[in-house]
Amino acid sequence: MTEQPHILVVDDDRRIRQLLQSFLADNGYRVTVAASAQEARERRRGITFDLIVLDIMMPGESGLDLTRALREGRDEIPVLMLSALAETGDRIAGLTTGSDDYLSKPFEPQELLLRIGNLLRRSARLQTVASDARFGPYSFNTGRGELKRDGDIVRLTSREKDFLRALTASAGVPVPRTALAQPGSEESARSVDVQINRLRQKIEIDPSNPIYLQTVRGSGYVLHLD
Repeated sequence: MTEQPHILVVDDDRRIRQLLQSFLADNGYRVTVAASAQEARERRRGITFDLIVLDIMMPGESGLDLTRALREGRDEIPVLMLSALAETGDRIAGLTTGSDDYLSKPFEPQELLLRIGNLLRRSARLQTVASDARFGPYSFNTGRGELKRDGDIVRLTSREKDFLRALTASAGVPVPRTALAQPGSEESARSVDVQINRLRQKIEIDPSNPIYLQTVRGSGYVLHLD
């Protein structure tokens, strides 16, 4: 049986979280909820979601801030924004930050379902276009950011997915450390090295003597595909 899409609902209003969780679950989706942007980040560690339903106005980091950070980090997960802000300028601001759709509160539940369905179908089409990069017993789907070893999923952090996307896009060619650092961040070369070492723990038989993800002295890192 095909696994149902997994949706992450992010809203600081507990009543709305519960309503959305119940409604979406009743309509066949797997649902996880988060009360803040920080909690959403924690939920995504080790779990692959198919779509985020995201409130804009939240204390601390807003939905706009979270979406902007996702896109700057090259995370292409579909985002459907929900907001009580219904003016044209508000919708434009939401879409400009990188959200895929924008729905004003209050909304018709059936319209929410239709929009979610449309985003998931569009995402599925894009993912089928993305090819699998293969190295040894591993295959990495660049669209889903999904790594498998002999068919079994290997859990990756968001940064590890970013690294593999960048490395597979330039397979066989060294990628500089600066290109692997997060855009707009002050991530150091040392921090990139630490992340690479953690990734090697997941894909190399002997991380100290890597076969697939190798260091190119003075250049950066290179991933060798089959």
